[in-house]
Amino acid sequence: MAILVAAFVGFLSGQILAAVLDMVVVQLTHYPGGFNHLAQASSPPWWANATGLVGLWIGFGGAIYFAYAYGNLTSLPNQWRPRWSDLSYVVLGVACQIAVDLAYRPFNVKSLNKPVKHIFDSTHGATFVLLGIMTVFVAPLIEEWLFRGVIFRSIAESGRFSSQRVASVVGVVTSAVLFALAHGEPAQFAGLAFLGVVLALLVVRTRRLVPSIVTHMSFNGVAIAVLIAQRAGH
Repeated sequence: MAILVAAFVGFLSGQILAAVLDMVVVQLTHYPGGFNHLAQASSPPWWANATGLVGLWIGFGGAIYFAYAYGNLTSLPNQWRPRWSDLSYVVLGVACQIAVDLAYRPFNVKSLNKPVKHIFDSTHGATFVLLGIMTVFVAPLIEEWLFRGVIFRSIAESGRFSSQRVASVVGVVTSAVLFALAHGEPAQFAGLAFLGVVLALLVVRTRRLVPSIVTHMSFNGVAIAVLIAQRAGH
C-alpha cells in the first residue's frame, strides 16, 4: 500500500513540478497571455510539453526511488538485460496500435489523436525530433519502470491474496487502469487500459521489463509515424 501511495504522490508532485517549470519559462520568455493562456492553449509551445514531461518524470522517479529504497522492492533478475528476440516486440507494439485503432473505428471517436496533436502541432524540425525522442523512447522507459516494474509488482508480489494467480490478476488490472488514468484522456482510456494489460502480461510471462518497454516504444512510435505521414501528405 505504501508503494501505491508513493506512486500517487509522485504523480501529483510531477504535475505540480511541471506547472512550476511552465511558470518559470513563461516568465523567462514573456509568453503572451501568461500562464493562464498557456494552460488553455490547444497547441502549446514545444517547451511547455517538454517541461510537462520532465516534471512528471521527476515525480515518477521519486516514486520509483521510494519503492526500491523504502518499499522492500528489488529488481527482477535480468530486468534490464536485452535480447535479440526482444525485437519481436516491435511487431507486438504495432499490432496493439492497429488493434486499438480498429476497435475505436466503429465509434468514430474524433478526439482519439488529440494527445498527439496537442504535443506536436506547434513543433517542427529540431523541436519535433526532441519531443519525438522523449515520447517514443524516454516516456515508455520511465512509465514501464513505474507502472509495471513498481506498481504491478508491488501488488502481484504483496502476498496479501489467496493465491499468486489472484495477485497477478489484481496487479495486471490495477496497473493497467492507473496507467490509463494517468494519461488524463477519457476518450483513450479503454485503449490505454488494453495496452496496460498487454504490457503487464509481458512482465508476467518474461519476468523482465525490456519486452514491455520495447512494445510500448513501438506503440508510441506508430502514432508518431502516422503523424509524420499525415504532414508529408499535406
